[in-house]
Amino acid sequence: MNKALHSIITMAAAALFATLLSLPAHAGSEGFGDYQVHWSVLPSTFLTAETAKTNNLQRSKGIGIVNISIMQKNESGILQPVTGQVEGKVSNDIQQVKFLAFRRIQEGDSVYFIAQYQYASAELMTFNITARPVGHGKDLQVRFAHTLFND
Repeated sequence: MNKALHSIITMAAAALFATLLSLPAHAGSEGFGDYQVHWSVLPSTFLTAETAKTNNLQRSKGIGIVNISIMQKNESGILQPVTGQVEGKVSNDIQQVKFLAFRRIQEGDSVYFIAQYQYASAELMTFNITARPVGHGKDLQVRFAHTLFND
């Protein structure tokens, strides 16, 4: 993958750390036996203009990015990314629902699923995500909520 895409992935990892330091970004994970679903949510303005353009992402106030990864423990107990399919929807506090169009991004062994969505500043958004790892017979469903604020 190109360097700009690597920047997105790096920024998503930074968003994980940012949750410890500030309110604008949010990250978490949920376990399902040998599988884990990891997520991060951040304003698209966290991306550089170059990264957004290179990866055909809209960078604007009111546009958020949700990043999902599916991880599986190997025989040594180490988490490794796996491919699959991710779908989901996001709703605001008055139950307006929007379906998320996830794109799979693979860089080396890393696999991410990224979607953009619209939000109003300070609006609580609830995400309902279904991850389907290849070779696993069950859906992995996670639900989380977060509020983003415009810069």
